[in-house]
Amino acid sequence: MLSTLRRIVQEVNSAKDLATALDIIVKRVREAMETHVCSVYLLNPDTDRYELMATEGLNKSAIGVVSLASNEGLVGYVGVREEPVNLEDAASHPRFRYFAETGEERYTSFLGVPIIHHRRVMGVLVIQQKERRLFDEVEESFLVTMSAQLSGVIAHAEATGAIRGLSWSGEVIQDTRFDAVPGAPGVAIGRAVVMLPPADLKSVPDKEIKDVDAEIALYRRAVEAVRADIRQLAKKLSAQLRPEELALFDVYLMMLEDASLGNEIIQGIRQGQWAQGALRDVISAHVGRFEVMDDPYLQERAADIKDLGRRLLARLQEADRQQLVFPKKTILVAEELTPSMLGEVPEGRLVGLVSVRGSGSSHVAILARAMGIPTVMGALDLPYLRMDGMDLIVDGNAGEVYCNPSQELRRHYRELIREELELSHGLAKLRDQPCVTLDGHRIPLWVNTGLYADIARSLDRGAEGVGLYRTEVPFMIQDRFPSEKEQQTIYREQLQAFHPQPVTMRTLDIGGDKELSYFPIKEDNPFLGWRGIRVTLDHPEIFLVQIRAMLKASEGLENLRIMLPMVSSVPEVEEALHLIHRAHGEVQDEGCKVPMPPIGVMIEVPAAVYQAAELVRMVDFLSVGTNDLTQYLLAVDRNNPRVADLYHSFHPAVLKALQLIARACREAGKPMSVCGEMAGDPAAAVLLLALGCDVLSMSASSLPRVKWLLRQISLDDARALLRDALREDNAYLVQSMLHLSLRNMGLGKVLQPLR
Repeated sequence: MLSTLRRIVQEVNSAKDLATALDIIVKRVREAMETHVCSVYLLNPDTDRYELMATEGLNKSAIGVVSLASNEGLVGYVGVREEPVNLEDAASHPRFRYFAETGEERYTSFLGVPIIHHRRVMGVLVIQQKERRLFDEVEESFLVTMSAQLSGVIAHAEATGAIRGLSWSGEVIQDTRFDAVPGAPGVAIGRAVVMLPPADLKSVPDKEIKDVDAEIALYRRAVEAVRADIRQLAKKLSAQLRPEELALFDVYLMMLEDASLGNEIIQGIRQGQWAQGALRDVISAHVGRFEVMDDPYLQERAADIKDLGRRLLARLQEADRQQLVFPKKTILVAEELTPSMLGEVPEGRLVGLVSVRGSGSSHVAILARAMGIPTVMGALDLPYLRMDGMDLIVDGNAGEVYCNPSQELRRHYRELIREELELSHGLAKLRDQPCVTLDGHRIPLWVNTGLYADIARSLDRGAEGVGLYRTEVPFMIQDRFPSEKEQQTIYREQLQAFHPQPVTMRTLDIGGDKELSYFPIKEDNPFLGWRGIRVTLDHPEIFLVQIRAMLKASEGLENLRIMLPMVSSVPEVEEALHLIHRAHGEVQDEGCKVPMPPIGVMIEVPAAVYQAAELVRMVDFLSVGTNDLTQYLLAVDRNNPRVADLYHSFHPAVLKALQLIARACREAGKPMSVCGEMAGDPAAAVLLLALGCDVLSMSASSLPRVKWLLRQISLDDARALLRDALREDNAYLVQSMLHLSLRNMGLGKVLQPLR
């Protein structure tokens, strides 16, 4: 059964659309299980009815005609129960409903299993047989496994626009909302420009054309260019390859002829599909046929066809990119945004960013925050391939995208943008004011930086220092490790810009979702793997160069602080301190007279929480990275939209962990700062103030809001709110209680939306 299942899945994954995939499933499942009928009913989200979408065995004319209410008939019964229903005499069941159009009166036995994706019932997979019998356990297990695979196919169809966000007829629905991960704050209203990754056939969208002859000519030019490339490559390698190996290039050239793939692609263009879409359909169909063959040699030919398809697509995309037009208010949409894509948009036209993949801590999100461009990341369900030219609203505060927004929704968001501008102008007056509570408690507000562009934005908002300078950012935009001198120049810029205020430089923090192209770290579970201090202690040659560069950069300024990321044990700190003292001695020997800077540890993993008392005695300060700490305490990937509802910094476990860290710092007489996203949430900042945090560090855009709120509240009131929060056992109750209390105090205008 396993090989049969694998073959069905391969065939389904090669299908060009949902209808084809469903047809493959009902045919292959009926054959594999040797039953008389296999059908798929999908739950139409517009009508809340199950519709017959594909069948082998029932009357084909019933497809798209027969439908049942979500609680009607045996199909509805399976959906309500959310588990298999196995009957030897279906007609005798009280929930049985007969439809004359299907011709199912001949079939007695019934097995239906729900199609469920992320707790949501999407449909029902049914098999039927003439003879009265119960299907056995093996058959039931196979169908359950098949339905689990089918749920993924339907979810993918949603993500590419085949179902969700579109009416059942294919028309775009107004105000369709898609959830994502906030990348950079703010709201943008504009028009989508979809940028595709180079030479990725799976990412090619459908696009209708008007000038068929021009599109065919474009395809033929691409063929000639690829043909010339292949001949040139064959000539270049002729001295290194045997004649039989060079024959592969002849095979490629033959496939390019009209009599082979060419005729099919041109036929697709004549039917109204653009060249890239026709190429995608033909190549995918041929690859699918080869991949399911038993002969290993023929299976390998699938790779040849894929390679040829990519070469042709690259040429077609090259021609298409030259014609790309960016409207005045461009919202760039991509499967995975890259900094180079941002650079292609003319200056002043980019208003928003949407990335299907990626996270709030990815390089492009950091860049977007520095540029002040509202951004959402991780919009996994977005039908991005069908969104080119569509009107969008990007809500970077809540992590939401609205497709084809109505006039009413546009008016609502325009009002939010206007209010945001007014608030920003009002908060700008606080730039030179200290952050002091109503009862005189002073708490410095620092910023998190990584790019040179962050400096001006931070100083413009009245930052009193840098609580986190991400040194990995300069590493990420290079194609090699920067030299000591290059690092020294970069660090000096930061230290000078903020002098005499302190600048806390975190040592290189790579791994997890932060990769260096020239130093790849491939792991099954990167967030629990080789990252942060673990990497740099294993590579002292990298660590020592960086520390020396920091120390030399601070000469004459003396505002450097060094911070160690991802610490999970005392020995790691001991080893890091030894290397730092060694680097300090080396720069002193070179004649660079710099004092030893304050050294701190980031508390980001649960182990460090429970060793906070021991760690703080070894260093000068502790700084809490609440993003990773929340992630590790709750075992939730903070960049995964599928579990985004489980990630919450107000979780009682997070608040109690912060209490432990604060107590350890108080008892040791050492300062505690918070440099995670929690510090930039005005409501959370109230709790951090009450916990006894000495410094809050955040993105520059968050600083004015936090300052305004903390200047409007007393430390006693903040402590009262903390006591109420610690009595709750649910993160969302903590948040709603906190927001309600602050609104009742007249302090609601700077609060972030409730999640």
